[in-house]
Amino acid sequence: MSSDTDESPIKVVLDTNILISAIAFGGKPKDVLDLVLEERIIAITSPILLAEFKEIYRKKFPLLEEDFELTIKNIEEIFGIIQPIKTLDLLRDNDDNRVLEAALEGNCDYIVTGDKDLLELKSYKVIQIVTAEQFLKIMGEN
Repeated sequence: MSSDTDESPIKVVLDTNILISAIAFGGKPKDVLDLVLEERIIAITSPILLAEFKEIYRKKFPLLEEDFELTIKNIEEIFGIIQPIKTLDLLRDNDDNRVLEAALEGNCDYIVTGDKDLLELKSYKVIQIVTAEQFLKIMGEN
């Protein structure tokens, strides 16, 4: 007989594109974010990923400033925020390298993203890189 206490919670980095999609459009990215909000998985981010999210959110949705402040507050309270120590230079887009750094430092199991360059990697060390749809299937949520 197996014990649930042996399993540590699944840890993920939700790439900025997944967070923006979840908040603005819903769908499968929102279903993944809901797993975080329901505390079924642990989401990890870093200050640099938060800054990227803030910049993109403000640029794309300037009329939603009040919602934005609440969203940022919720993310900062719910997500584990880590400061990566190691700098990676594996991918041509530095923003993608920052996602890998956060996942590595946060001992994550998954990166959930819509980014083609990250998805082409499929994995980095023990971290699986998947779409929102793939992650939901892994979690048995389809």
